Amino acid sequence: MRRTLSVLIGCVALAAAGGCVGGRPAGEIRDTSGWIDPALAANGPVCDVAELAAVAEQVRAARRPTDGRMPPKRSVLAISGGGSYGAYSAGILCGWTQAGTRPQFDVVTGISTGALIAPLAFLGPAYDAELERFYTTVRNDDIYAKRGVIRALAGSSFADTAPLRRLVEATITPDLLRAVAAEHEKGRRLYVGTTDLEGRRPVVWDVGAIAARGTPADRKLVVDVLLASAAIPGFFPPVPLTVEAGGRTTTEKHVDGGVSASLFFVPPHVPPEERASLPRGWLYGSDLYLLVSGKLYADPEPCPPESLRIAGGAITTVLYAQTRGDLQRLFTVSMLTGMNYHLAAIPADFDAPTSATDFDPAKMRRMFDEGRRQVLAGTAWQAGPPGLGKEATCVVRAGTSLVAGGGGPAVVSPGVAGFPVMTQEGIPVPAMPVTK
Repeated sequence: MRRTLSVLIGCVALAAAGGCVGGRPAGEIRDTSGWIDPALAANGPVCDVAELAAVAEQVRAARRPTDGRMPPKRSVLAISGGGSYGAYSAGILCGWTQAGTRPQFDVVTGISTGALIAPLAFLGPAYDAELERFYTTVRNDDIYAKRGVIRALAGSSFADTAPLRRLVEATITPDLLRAVAAEHEKGRRLYVGTTDLEGRRPVVWDVGAIAARGTPADRKLVVDVLLASAAIPGFFPPVPLTVEAGGRTTTEKHVDGGVSASLFFVPPHVPPEERASLPRGWLYGSDLYLLVSGKLYADPEPCPPESLRIAGGAITTVLYAQTRGDLQRLFTVSMLTGMNYHLAAIPADFDAPTSATDFDPAKMRRMFDEGRRQVLAGTAWQAGPPGLGKEATCVVRAGTSLVAGGGGPAVVSPGVAGFPVMTQEGIPVPAMPVTK
């Protein structure tokens, strides 16, 4: 099942990159998000959002530091995958710098396109110009070269990523890695996630630790890890990474980190000798920033009769649902650690491209400018996870007679814009296994 899914992801990405469109005109696309069953809506919400917010606050209050001392405030940034939608995340970061409120992150994690952004975000505003250039000027030919259908079917991918490798090598210079290593020595951390294709598991790479070794082989490893994290399975080729375990050397095949996680959290570094004495609530009041390169809910699209496009629509739905699930899981982490939860994503009403593999400078500029605009307007961040806001309607039906658009209360909740920011105490959080 998962092997088929990976191949289909690549096939769908190829179709999208080739400009395939649905068979029905855009005017016939149906947005059913507001359709409800009036017979079931009369039962009222399954759970009240305000009540959930109160429970979350109670969890935090129960963990509040009892000695009244505030721990040092930390900042963690996690950036999701999303291909060309990374232009939005780049715009958020650059706008954040312009607003004068961007923190220095103690930890930055990245998946897929987020992995390509992560080193520049980690090193701070001095690299904003590089971020903007990359996400507003590159084209498809700068990222990949499509192979012929016969060659693609017989090989490991539908596209060759040699152009992307050249871009990453030009960005991850020895000077940049020395800068990353210097920040690593100060205790800051940079992590990138990939997926071990054969082991079928997520792998987190400590890029700062690799950079600190400072050899040409380690620079190549960083480049390979970034390429692997962005390698859409089936569309881009897996990246071989050689590791040693138990005295034996083996070569693993790594692909897009988004296959196993849309984004991930690792807590700030604590020296080993200090871990046993960590006080209760050591992350209380710290900030967890979750930057989604895309929307929280997929835009409706027509469903043509071709089997590949039908599979593509289903896979898209699965991937969006996985992202929302990860964001909800990280909201739980924020409650249990006392971290403030901040989530940014492309607004639902923004006219975004339909394909994440379409690197069109004009479209990417629009997404970049939207991210920057939101930060400067103070509207970028919401304090609660998806599924608990005004867009969250549970589509439960008992029949086919429906009411469209505000015909009654939603089954889950009529909704609120988001949770209030609720700060509270935290506890030590175990990190995912990290490969150095």
